[in-house]
Amino acid sequence: MFTERVQSRAAKREATRLRVLSSAERLFREQGFGSSTIRQIATDAEVSTGTVMSVGDKDALLVAIFDTWIAAVHHGREAGHGRDEATPLPPAAAARKVLDLVEPFISYFALDLELSREYAAVIVRGTHESEVFQALAGALLSELESLLARTPLTATGAGAGARTLYFAYLGILMTVGNGALDQRGAISQFQEVIQFVVDREGTQR
Repeated sequence: MFTERVQSRAAKREATRLRVLSSAERLFREQGFGSSTIRQIATDAEVSTGTVMSVGDKDALLVAIFDTWIAAVHHGREAGHGRDEATPLPPAAAARKVLDLVEPFISYFALDLELSREYAAVIVRGTHESEVFQALAGALLSELESLLARTPLTATGAGAGARTLYFAYLGILMTVGNGALDQRGAISQFQEVIQFVVDREGTQR
């Protein structure tokens, strides 16, 4: 009985957190990050300002919005993980699959450049930690390495290639967030990095 009550309270807290994040995202996108207030978010979510602040200040809410969406993409992929993981991949097919992994995130950042710019600024300030650079980083690195392991790259090459792609991905996301690259340019530049990595099989033997 006690465990059920604890689980019920935890589920209620999570539902409230998601409602706050949903209201915050809608207001941030509709009227801008700078123009939105904690009070407005509380009113929209039908909670107190204290409840909103228990989820986080505006910067923390913004980071959580991005992290929650990115995490959902990763969790969705886990459901289908393992179906073809042993099938060898020629470089061209591997490059396409790597781009398929990363393209949703580039597109998400390009969806609202103003909000992405605010997110990038929060990350650069270092006042709020993002799961994108922690648990979600591990998830993406693992996905990338699993893909590259199916190419002619050696195990060492696959690990190094995954790290190269991951850091290129972070740099491109931040560049898109700063408005220096549009979606098409970002995808084009990441394709160049992918090609550089997957075409190295000839030097890995």
